[in-house]
Amino acid sequence: MKEITKTNAARILDNLSFTYNLRTYEVVGEHQSATDVAEALGIREEIIYKTLVLTGQKDPYIVAVIPGNAQVDLKKLAIISGNKKCEMLPMKDLQQITGYIRGGCSPIGMKKIFPTYIEELASLENKIVISAGKKGLQIEMNPQDLIKATDAIFADIIIGA
Repeated sequence: MKEITKTNAARILDNLSFTYNLRTYEVVGEHQSATDVAEALGIREEIIYKTLVLTGQKDPYIVAVIPGNAQVDLKKLAIISGNKKCEMLPMKDLQQITGYIRGGCSPIGMKKIFPTYIEELASLENKIVISAGKKGLQIEMNPQDLIKATDAIFADIIIGA
């Protein structure tokens, strides 16, 4: 089996002495859904979380970590983050701002620390799965540890929750 190269996100978790598992999957196509990743890893889709980067007028950049099959509620996120409104960061700016590419954006180890909000449903799980910072590699970890690693808060930030 091919050795897994640790990403910056994994090294940060090592430095914090947090327990996690790196999970690999084959990247098929340019974009894969949470359903695709869950099937490839043989896990429940509900524990796959995606990382979104948004902009606000108070905070230039805001990070939202939500279930892969959900949509961020821009109004809820704006209220919780203290912004008048929030909108998605243009995809062309993602790598320059975060250091990560689409499909490989982790909430851990971005170029700078941004206000981070994790959908409160994650707090009900023992483990969630987030990007490790590159396509084809995920981190399975305790959501409470993710809160500590990113200085985030749990909040109701998805549509319909």
